[in-house]
Amino acid sequence: MGIIAWIILGLIAGWGAKEFLPGYFHGGLFLQMLLGMAGAIVGGFLAGLIGLHSGNFLGKLFIAFIGAIIILFVYNKFIH
Repeated sequence: MGIIAWIILGLIAGWGAKEFLPGYFHGGLFLQMLLGMAGAIVGGFLAGLIGLHSGNFLGKLFIAFIGAIIILFVYNKFIH
């Protein structure tokens, strides 16, 4: 996928992760999008480490979503 597709995927994953996690998110929309993009990168990296590769868009979205949940959880618990 190209960089624009990963950015869009990260934006979707960041929004979905914020909606999935209970409680108040301590940040604005821009921070949410950045954390979502970081989550897409983390999710892709972790999936590669365990040998999980998805060829379709929904599989990549799910991996990015899991990564975004991890990033938002860490941000909410330890950083903010």
